[in-house]
Amino acid sequence: MEYRRPTMRSLLVTGGAGFIGANFVRYWLDEYPDDRLVVLDALTYAGNEASLQGLDGRRSYAFVHGDIGDEGLVADLLARYRVDTIVHFAAESHVDRSISGPDEFVRTNIVGTHTLLKCARRAWHAGGAWKDGVRFHHVSTDEVFGSLQTGEPAFTEQSQYSPNSPYAASKAASDHLVRAYHHTWGMPVTTSHCSNNYGPYQFPEKLIPLLLVQALRGGTLPVYGQGENVRDWLFVHDHCRALSAIIGRGRFGERYNIGGNDEWRNIDIARHLCALLDERFGADPQLRARYPQCPASQGDKVESLIHFVTDRPGHDWRYALDTTKIRNELGFRPRSTFASGMATTVQWYLDNDSWWSSILDGSYRARN
Repeated sequence: MEYRRPTMRSLLVTGGAGFIGANFVRYWLDEYPDDRLVVLDALTYAGNEASLQGLDGRRSYAFVHGDIGDEGLVADLLARYRVDTIVHFAAESHVDRSISGPDEFVRTNIVGTHTLLKCARRAWHAGGAWKDGVRFHHVSTDEVFGSLQTGEPAFTEQSQYSPNSPYAASKAASDHLVRAYHHTWGMPVTTSHCSNNYGPYQFPEKLIPLLLVQALRGGTLPVYGQGENVRDWLFVHDHCRALSAIIGRGRFGERYNIGGNDEWRNIDIARHLCALLDERFGADPQLRARYPQCPASQGDKVESLIHFVTDRPGHDWRYALDTTKIRNELGFRPRSTFASGMATTVQWYLDNDSWWSSILDGSYRARN
């Protein structure tokens, strides 16, 4: 089946008020202003409408508060907005939360994904054929492949699935459902596996924003174990560019790895962030006045706040992705290095403290 892009695409973006989803929504509306874009988000703890602030005035944009598991709502949105493209971000995604409460991960990541697939099949498949120009893109993770040891080659798209947390297992199950809908009924699907993302609008329970806001408030910087675990880091704006390439030109039924090709130990990330803050505060008296609790405001090293904590159960040692396929097939390469992306990220959090402080001080409330 050959993909033909509609003159005006109509997208349903699930989880579009979350970290990566919100960045994608902003990216897509800037790049493709003639397309219609509908965001569906349940606005649980990590979904924040403030991440989409300023978009309401656009005629091509609509926000819907709702659950991907609500079959009637999903079917109505597909019909009402004549959706031809689903970009599926919505997921419970924090490993620690999946360890303490896995039920929600099964409900959202597995059952919710299946609901979307069912509704898309009903809307797009008639008379034994699929409508032209339709696509279901599923955003997955590198964690479905399990853990690598130091020196092992990076995961490819053909690597065996070996999830080690309830979160990773639920994402692996959703991947298999997407694949099954393609192989059983020919649904036009693509899947992407991304490495660890960072950048603007990331909920401050993840490593980089957690360390950053803790440092600004003079709190301890918790690092699991001795901080030796390794991750490949991808700036979220590069992730959005890669998704655009896959949605536009990716082959149906295929999976694509999206990585930053930039592996860092957690302890080195913490130290790099501390050094960035030392530098910024040393050159800017206004920052020192705004954040008096940060050690850099007193001329001390932010690194003094690093505190090693008990490692979490089943903590995967290392993730890394081989990105040869997306580079060769779609010409995608990340533009940001970790250093340049981190500089941009730190500046964004310094410039947008009202966004993250509303989460930390409780003035922001999830709707569910």
